[in-house]
Amino acid sequence: MTQGLPAVLLVEDDTNLRLALRDNLENQGGYAVEEAASVREAREHLAKRAFQLILLDVMLPDGDGYSLCRALREEGVTTPVLMLTARTLEDDVVRGFEAGAQDYLGKPYRLRELLARVGALVRRSGNVPAKQVRFAGYKLDLDRRRVETPDGAMVELTRTEFDLLAFLVRERERVLRRDDILDAVWGRDVVVDPHTVDNFVSSLKKKLGWNSASRFAIQTVRGVGYRMEIEAP
Repeated sequence: MTQGLPAVLLVEDDTNLRLALRDNLENQGGYAVEEAASVREAREHLAKRAFQLILLDVMLPDGDGYSLCRALREEGVTTPVLMLTARTLEDDVVRGFEAGAQDYLGKPYRLRELLARVGALVRRSGNVPAKQVRFAGYKLDLDRRRVETPDGAMVELTRTEFDLLAFLVRERERVLRRDDILDAVWGRDVVVDPHTVDNFVSSLKKKLGWNSASRFAIQTVRGVGYRMEIEAP
């Protein structure tokens, strides 16, 4: 990611369209672009850094843009969202805005209009503050990579422990296979023993001070992996 440029997350499963749009955003718009082809990949990017804008396709192979946008808003993510879709009926547009999108552009779109809308949303976002996610009284600052306990104490985590926690919180209430966790946290190209996840989860629970009275739990799903459970505030 190029330092100093507005960061845009492009979520689009059509490879040709995604690559062409990325080139235009980088070369004509002057943005630093990261790509995702699915909800899962978008989550991986969002767990690691903040963006000034999310360009979000509605139809994705493992979900839809409406649900992703709504989930991000429920989690406190305020990054502007511009939805891109061939579905332009009034009900579809209204559904996008109700999910928390700031703008909605139908396909096929005109490039100049797209760049103008992207520019307007990025300018409106200004300097995006450190992105923070709260869970069970803890505060997770994804930009500064800091974790604060409910009583205000700082939790010292390694880089991998922090990435693991961010991923578990993002994917809360989902059963996550060890292989999925390894792909998201360690990377698909890194060969790691799946049981390494167990060691890191154990370390993470100790550093967070987990006990039976805690308002969160990292539950072991026997033979599969883990599920992060968080009590409602």
